[in-house]
Amino acid sequence: MKVVERYIMRRAFALFMGTLLWTLTIVWTTQVLARIDLVTDSGQSALTFFKVASLIIPQIIPIVVPFALVVAVAQTLSTMNADSELVVISAAGASRMTVVRPILLLALGASIFCFVVHNGIDPYARQKNRELVASARADFLSLIIQEGTFRKIEDGLFVQVGERFSDNRLGGVFVADSRNEGVDLIYYAKTGAILERDGKQVLLMNDGVVQRKVPSGDVSVVRFTSYVFDLSAFASDAGQAKLLPKDQTTQYLLDPDANDPIYKQSPNLYQTELNKRFSDWLFPIAFALIALAVAGDPKSHREARVHPLITAITICLFVRWLAFFAEGESKGTPVFGYFMFAVPILASVVAILFIRAQKTMELPMNWIDAGMALGRRLLHRLAPRTQGAA
Repeated sequence: MKVVERYIMRRAFALFMGTLLWTLTIVWTTQVLARIDLVTDSGQSALTFFKVASLIIPQIIPIVVPFALVVAVAQTLSTMNADSELVVISAAGASRMTVVRPILLLALGASIFCFVVHNGIDPYARQKNRELVASARADFLSLIIQEGTFRKIEDGLFVQVGERFSDNRLGGVFVADSRNEGVDLIYYAKTGAILERDGKQVLLMNDGVVQRKVPSGDVSVVRFTSYVFDLSAFASDAGQAKLLPKDQTTQYLLDPDANDPIYKQSPNLYQTELNKRFSDWLFPIAFALIALAVAGDPKSHREARVHPLITAITICLFVRWLAFFAEGESKGTPVFGYFMFAVPILASVVAILFIRAQKTMELPMNWIDAGMALGRRLLHRLAPRTQGAA
């Protein structure tokens, strides 16, 4: 590799790592906050929470890496162009491949990295994540008997215990059950206890009332001396980790179990996930080529109405949206599975054609004009509010 090529790769790689680190941090933080209920609802330790949080990272890497790469490549080439470095390289007689080769090597490395993570690390991280979450929610007794707080057992079922006595009896037991559509049941008992009966876990409530509301609006109230509420189904389900197609290994997706209930009901989900794992690794290469087509020409971009970085990101977002659309449609229509491969391949081909023709890939002028007009309208609407707040 020539000195110039090493120089370009070093600059692009440094910016790529910096962008990847910050983007991963932001996306990871949003995903972690969505799982904070693991601590608040089930009373787990911070260590369990951070274990679950760390296992999220492999899930977001294949999505973040291509965009970090396009930012790094577009910004590096744009800066070199502004400093006339690309012009000097071209004037010195260097071929176009002097700029293209290091970018493609970096993109190839990013693609291989995404492929390994998506097909090797991510499935096992997802499975471990499921096991940790299931294990955290399997301790059903500790979930219920925390005093003075409502606990969501599942959708439509809530339990509250007023206090816990030293002999393991419970005081002030409240249960709200709206799992059956149109029927709301509310139980209240002065005392209760969690017992084992015939190998099943039950909540025995004493001296209470049950209120039943039906779709017609009629409400009936029945007083009981004792009432048994079966908890065994919830306790067993809580300790089981249900694996979805995205949680399975690639080897399993290639040869799924014929008795798998999800596979029997929706076999397209497994094929869609397999297509995703074998097509997503192409996006770093496609995005790098798009960045090259947008910002790789050794000429001034001062006359450009939109910065090359914005143009490259906008085009890449559109390409990624097409891939997401094909993925969603392929779950019901298998033919869209081919489009999942076609999107990054066609994007790469179009970018290569622009590079070979030494033309700059730009957004259509009507898109730019529409975006600028929308921005001006938003500024006009925000201006009076800003002045009023001042």
